Amino acid sequence: MAISTSISTSSCRQPHKIKLTFSSKCNLLPIFSLPCSNSRFLFTNNSSYSSPIVAEESTHDHHLPVIELDLEIPDLTPKSENLNDFLCGLFRDPRSKELAFNFYQKVKGRPEFRPDKKTLDHIIRYLIRSKKWGSSFSVFEDFKSFDVQPDGDICCRLISSCIRARKFKITEGLLEVFGQNDDVSLFVFNSAMGGYNKLHMFSSTIAVYDRMKSAVAVPNSESYCRIMEAYIKIKDYEKVVTLFQEYESRKIDSSPFLARIYRTLCESLGKMGRAFEALEFFRDMTKKGIMEEDASVYACLICSFASIREVKVAEELFREAEGKKILRDPEVFLKLVLMYVEEGLIERSLEIVKAMENVKIRVSDCVFCAIVNGFSKKRGLRAAAKVYEELISRGCEPGQVTYASIINIYCRMEFYSKAEMVFSEMERKGFNKCVVAYSSMVVMYGKTGRLREAMRLVAKMKERGCDPNVWIYNSLMDMHGRVKNLRQVEKIWKEMKRKKVAPDRVSYTSVISAYSRAGEYETCLRIYEEFRMNGGVIDRAVAGIMVGIFSRSGRVDELVKLLQDMKTEGTGLDERLYRSAMNALRDAGLQVQVRWLQESFYTTM
Repeated sequence: MAISTSISTSSCRQPHKIKLTFSSKCNLLPIFSLPCSNSRFLFTNNSSYSSPIVAEESTHDHHLPVIELDLEIPDLTPKSENLNDFLCGLFRDPRSKELAFNFYQKVKGRPEFRPDKKTLDHIIRYLIRSKKWGSSFSVFEDFKSFDVQPDGDICCRLISSCIRARKFKITEGLLEVFGQNDDVSLFVFNSAMGGYNKLHMFSSTIAVYDRMKSAVAVPNSESYCRIMEAYIKIKDYEKVVTLFQEYESRKIDSSPFLARIYRTLCESLGKMGRAFEALEFFRDMTKKGIMEEDASVYACLICSFASIREVKVAEELFREAEGKKILRDPEVFLKLVLMYVEEGLIERSLEIVKAMENVKIRVSDCVFCAIVNGFSKKRGLRAAAKVYEELISRGCEPGQVTYASIINIYCRMEFYSKAEMVFSEMERKGFNKCVVAYSSMVVMYGKTGRLREAMRLVAKMKERGCDPNVWIYNSLMDMHGRVKNLRQVEKIWKEMKRKKVAPDRVSYTSVISAYSRAGEYETCLRIYEEFRMNGGVIDRAVAGIMVGIFSRSGRVDELVKLLQDMKTEGTGLDERLYRSAMNALRDAGLQVQVRWLQESFYTTM
């Protein structure tokens, strides 16, 4: 036989009546209860239970014998004046935090209870750690009804936590509550702006700043720092300068945010092309001991002066930063290389490579490619190939863009074996989807008459998910046209249109030439009309083909119209085309047109 107990009370402040129920059918554990306002917390004394069991008062079998004993159990609920200390004590124990929050929810309705700041701080910390954002709104209402606000640091933590959790509606509610408190409103708005900036939600930062000003909260250094950083990210550099002027006019005391404010200003001025103004601010701040070794400001200034081709100033700043060992931004080195290329000082770009090696920064594909293309542009193809091989010997690793550039250079130099070797190396390294490299190789195969290799390469290209571009299609049509394989020319032409690759002037020239070699002049005329309807302009290549077609097919009227269009569009004739057109007109007996041709084109050859 076992004994089960339950507690029946009419008030938490009155003695409890314990009912002892004896049963021979069930084996119940003896339990006792602690008083509470609504539900009962029942704790088992049996060793098989390791934690308290929460249960509601149950209805017993009325057929069982009941013995009622009136026993007074002391009330364990703290008095109202001690509830805050009691709650703080529960919150300090990690095992009872949830119990503490639930207990707060029950006792907050008591008229004699009023939470203090410590209790609210514990509640906010609990909400942040447990991420119970749904309970936040009711707590906000408690702040209003009790007219109590937590500490500023706690409010800021709650704001930033909500933003990190993407609870933006809750954030808006928090700002509405906290923004009315002069003691914490400024800190809360600053925290919100910082949180939105971290998420790159710069428009939200601007909205919070406007809301702060409308709430008559006076911005401090942190406020200006946050809003200036937001505006520079959306590239509104004029607004950054305006905000700095406003900040400077208010003569706010220096703070930890001063360096960031000036850094943002210098970057904005540099982006606006006002590099010398930025340098003046930087020198002034350096004299005051601010931003002495600020790598980002140095990088911004160097890039700004490199962009406007101020070689002397850019080099001076670069040497300063190099001496302080604070250069880490790869963009700085790329900007300097591009500056040297544009100024024709291409040999100095190799000094930039040496500087990157000294600070153990890998020469990027962009820098490598810029140097190779710079030498190609300023010193010729042989110089470009030589500098490529030199950089390879120094341990620089080319990427996809550099590989594509050097393959094109080798093809133009007719170093076809080297081009194939570099292309194979490029494929082995996994760069197998570069359309530019494929184009260079297909053109090379076309020049050397290796039609099968070209077709195999294009098939491999398609297998790898890389679609041919207009250059590849042009090369294929030209190759097949030279051997009069019109079936392949037509197939490629249709595929090009099906893939929605817009044909250019070379495309039309290749197709017309292919059909012209086969003597299919009607098809040539149809494609030429399509070319003109699509806005194609007649150049000497198109003119040379069409003059020959019109002359051989005896289409004198079309020839005259072509010559008139060329005259209107300012396209001249070379000696060969002039003689061909002249002979066709003379053979047709059109002496008037012959004289017009002589007057219109002879002086332009």
